[in-house]
Amino acid sequence: MQRALPVPHFHVVFTLPAELRPLVAHNRERLFTLLFDTVASTLLDVARDPKRLGALVGITAVLHTWARNLSFHPHLHCIVTAGGLAPDGRAWVPSAERFLLPVKVLSRVFRGRFLAALAQMYERGELAFGGGAAPLGDGAAFARLRDALYRKDWVVYAKAPFANPNALLRYLGQYTHRVAISNHRLLDVGDHEVVFRTRGRQVCRLEPLEFIRRFLQHVLPRGFVKIRHYGLLAAGNINTKLAAARAALETAAPADAATPSAQPGSDPRVDAEVPSWRDLFRELTGIDLGRCPVCDGPLVIAPLPPLGAARAPPSGIS
Repeated sequence: MQRALPVPHFHVVFTLPAELRPLVAHNRERLFTLLFDTVASTLLDVARDPKRLGALVGITAVLHTWARNLSFHPHLHCIVTAGGLAPDGRAWVPSAERFLLPVKVLSRVFRGRFLAALAQMYERGELAFGGGAAPLGDGAAFARLRDALYRKDWVVYAKAPFANPNALLRYLGQYTHRVAISNHRLLDVGDHEVVFRTRGRQVCRLEPLEFIRRFLQHVLPRGFVKIRHYGLLAAGNINTKLAAARAALETAAPADAATPSAQPGSDPRVDAEVPSWRDLFRELTGIDLGRCPVCDGPLVIAPLPPLGAARAPPSGIS
C-alpha cells in the first residue's frame, strides 16, 4: 500500500481452462510459475504496444487455486495501474477512465504464450503425468488437447477500476494469506458429512475424505511465492522506474493538490518515521498488540531466562 501509485487500479483475472487442471495438479510448481510468467508478459507487452497504452504498467499478481466448492480452479488476480510510465521515463500515460486493455487481445496472447511454452515443456520431457493427466502422456492425446485449447476462448476479465488503490489492495488482501475455506463457512462437521456454505444460501455437502482431499489440493508447493510484482512494481524498478512514475504524477498534478505541509522537493514517505509492524497491525486491524485483550491493560513482556537457567515460580506459588 505504501508503494501504490496515486492512480486508479484495475482488477484483471486470468483463468486456466478446466481441461488443463489435471495436468496442472500434477505439475503444480512448474505450471503455476508458467501461469505467472505468461500473464505478466502478456500484460506488460500489450500495455507497451504503442497501439494500446504505450507505457510500462505496474502489476501485483496473486495466485488462487480454489473455487467456492473447493474444487481445483487455478487463476491469477492482478492489480494493474490505470496507466503507466512513458518510454522516455518522464511522463505518465493514463488509461481511459473505465478501459485498460482489450480483454480479447489479452486472452489470445495469454493463450498462445501459455500453450507454446507448455508444448516446449512436453517436448523436453519436463512434465509429469499421473491420475487424471495420465492419458496426456501419449503424444497424440496431448496434441489433440493442445489444438482444442487453441480453438477455445480463454477467460480473462477486467473489473471496473478502483479509484483508491488502497481499497483494492484491502479487498484482495483479505484472500492473500487465507486458506481455501474459512471457519465461518463451515456449517456442520460430522462423521459422515461436512457441510459448508458456497455462495449466498447455497451449500456443498461432502464426505469427510473428499473434503480433506479437496482442501489439501490447495496447499502450495513448499516455498512457493504466491504474490509477485512486475513492471513498475518489480523489485529492480522500485527505486528507478517506480520513482520516476511517482515524480511524473506529481509533476502532472494540479498545484492545489500538493500537501500544504510538504516542503518543495521533499518526499513525505522518506521523511516520515517508518512505523513498526505493531503500529501497522493496529492501523489495519484496530487491535493493539500492546494491550491485554481481556482487561485492556498494558502488556508487560518479560525476557525469557537463558536456556538451562532455573526460573522462579509465579508470585503466590511456593
